[in-house]
Amino acid sequence: MSQELRAVEWTGTGLALIDQTALPHRTVTVIVHDVDTLVDAIRRLVVRGAPAIGAAGAYGVAIALLQGAREGWTPAVTREAVARVREARPTAVNLMVCVDRVMTRFDEGLDAVLAEAAAVQREDVEANRAMGASGADWLLKRVGADRPLRILTHCNTGALATAGWGTALGVVRELHARGRLEVVYADETRPLLQGSRLTAWELVQEGIEHFVQADGAAAGTILRGEVDAAVVGADRIAANGDTANKVGTVGIALACAHAGIPFLVAAPTTTVDLATPDGSAIHIELRGEDEILEWAGTRTAPAASRGHNPAFDVTPGSLVTGLVTERGVLEVSAGELPADHLR
Repeated sequence: MSQELRAVEWTGTGLALIDQTALPHRTVTVIVHDVDTLVDAIRRLVVRGAPAIGAAGAYGVAIALLQGAREGWTPAVTREAVARVREARPTAVNLMVCVDRVMTRFDEGLDAVLAEAAAVQREDVEANRAMGASGADWLLKRVGADRPLRILTHCNTGALATAGWGTALGVVRELHARGRLEVVYADETRPLLQGSRLTAWELVQEGIEHFVQADGAAAGTILRGEVDAAVVGADRIAANGDTANKVGTVGIALACAHAGIPFLVAAPTTTVDLATPDGSAIHIELRGEDEILEWAGTRTAPAASRGHNPAFDVTPGSLVTGLVTERGVLEVSAGELPADHLR
């Protein structure tokens, strides 16, 4: 089911987004015909995951053109609307890269923009398939086990987070297809539970054995020897291999380093930002305090407490055993850096 799932789909007149805030209990589709709705959907995580946001942003250029035609915008106003889409989430570089790519055809008109956006989506699916195969090959060789593997993952990196198939979860699905996957430990992922709501939902569709665990349990699970490798996604990868991903990832990487097991990052080359020299230059989005000070609208912290709510953290490249893209695997902690191999 999730193999054919498309979180982002062009309808012919607008954009259909699976509302990921409603899963797993309800399947709701948000139809987008204007820029404000798209920006809101990206910010509220109706659509989320760096590659999926990139695909949505690519089609966002077409949304702006169509809205501009309806409302009599000048080309300058339309470009300003596209810029708002581009800046809707600052950490995920895919959004900016994909919008900028489609904007190279802006002056050619709607058909050219739609063709480029469709190419963005198609290439992401192809990239995901390629990295799934390469990542599975690398893990099986690296772990060297003659049994199915036990994999830990964080946040959601499957079909919901991409144009299709998945990045880190694509590696998991490839292992499963080969009969080389025993179980997945899916971190619940604070504060919006993308692991328990979305990753677990996708694993159920695939019939993959899994446990949902609290983020705080991940390091202990690794250090007890219950995990053979961790596979995660990324929102931005710096030239030196430093990797921004959903908050909680760096603790997993530290535990993997201590336990001596692989920590594999799976992401398309569009997530690699060679203009960002290292992790200190990555903007970390701070989300609203209420997400961690309240639960279902009820205050759980004292009234005087303040909330610190970074959406991402940065894992140093020295902790990234492998980075798999559609071009293969770089062993970043061994000195194979994106800046040297992906120019």
